[in-house]
Amino acid sequence: MSFLNPESVVKQISFEQGMRVADLGAGTGAFTIPAAKRVGERGRVYAVDVNQDLLLAIKSTAMREKLSNIEIIRGDIETPGGTSLADGSVGMAILANVLFQTEKKEAVTSEIKRILLPRGIVLVVDWKASFKGLGPRESDVAKEEDVKKLFLNSGFALYNEIDAGEYHYGLLFNKL
Repeated sequence: MSFLNPESVVKQISFEQGMRVADLGAGTGAFTIPAAKRVGERGRVYAVDVNQDLLLAIKSTAMREKLSNIEIIRGDIETPGGTSLADGSVGMAILANVLFQTEKKEAVTSEIKRILLPRGIVLVVDWKASFKGLGPRESDVAKEEDVKKLFLNSGFALYNEIDAGEYHYGLLFNKL
């Protein structure tokens, strides 16, 4: 079993053709690529990351897979306005394996809230545990209960939980 299957996770979510999606902390594009396929040619996926090399790798994969609906953005999701996306400009934000890496969780939720349309959706996928060092350090794990509280206290409502595999949890929130 793999640690995480982004294709399987993305298939559980309703994407609309033409939808605008922000993959925040996009990394290697594991969620960017399947999301771009789901939103179609009229849709747009913004891959946001601080690491320019990872963004260039996403762009290369997009070109190889003939996906012209991905835009890479070098940005910091922990900074107000750090995504460079306009207020209320995306219908969905993806936050996959990011929360365990940041101490500024409230800043991240604030930036997500800023860029989402009213009733916009947030997909949060993160590690359930450390798994004896296979995942993040135990002290860095963003526990599911804590993530629920974080988003609920930041103006979101939990509306679904999805199967993200053996090692991860998946949560869907709506912006209130």
